[in-house]
Amino acid sequence: MSLLSLSHRERCLLSLFVLLVLAAVVGPALPASGLGAAPFADTHAWRGLPNAMDVLSNLPFAAIGIWGLRWLHWLDRANEEAQDAAPLPQAAFQPPVNSLDCAWMFFAGLILTAAGSAFYHLEPDSMRLAADRAGMAVAFAGLVGFAVCERVSSRAGWPAAWFTLVGGLLAAAICHATGNALPWVLVQFGGMALIAALALTKPMNGAIGLKLGWVIFFYMLAKMFELADHAIFEATQQFVSGHSLKHLTAALAALPVLHALQAMERQTLRHNPGAAAVTA
Repeated sequence: MSLLSLSHRERCLLSLFVLLVLAAVVGPALPASGLGAAPFADTHAWRGLPNAMDVLSNLPFAAIGIWGLRWLHWLDRANEEAQDAAPLPQAAFQPPVNSLDCAWMFFAGLILTAAGSAFYHLEPDSMRLAADRAGMAVAFAGLVGFAVCERVSSRAGWPAAWFTLVGGLLAAAICHATGNALPWVLVQFGGMALIAALALTKPMNGAIGLKLGWVIFFYMLAKMFELADHAIFEATQQFVSGHSLKHLTAALAALPVLHALQAMERQTLRHNPGAAAVTA
């Protein structure tokens, strides 16, 4: 595939990825300690579980991840039923394959995020933080890929997801090995800047309807809770910390992806009403 065959949006996406790589390579090192890595506010244990609320508040990531994977499995089976039932001259509804692949990555990443974040908050240190970020990188890659499928092109979504995944894993490893957090910052905030830009563009033909505005809203709210960790802990009489609320709110950012899968479900059932029996 040559550059001339790329659409305008695909060329813009490629340019952004090249700029992010260059910034990570030639940019000044950003010490991890400069990111405000203060101790978490809530260190209370519960039934022998250290930092209990910051650990247990990761459960929604796992719950939504399992829910999403189950839904995707149903969609795969329902689409197979629809294809088998449709006469050859009639084209059954075809869910966008790359979007579904990115959704599989996203929901699997949510489960890995729950495991990695719980592992980190049990006993925070640099190695466990790298594991936490590795899980986040998988979920974030799936989300970026899904958004690119919706707003750039279906063929660009899967490469964008893999680029983000590899970049995220490398950034987490570099931060752990060298203490330079710049690559991770570029992955996290560069990726969210991309999603914000895509939210302002018109969806492509055949897009399912991923509501990127809600993703950004929940992400920003989670960041606000994170920054107000200690203040919220004191304001609630040490009942809940901002960091625990950050986990709960960040998990809600997966709901727009679930809503998009619901749109796929409705289209599948519209083309094959008997597919509902698959879930029985």
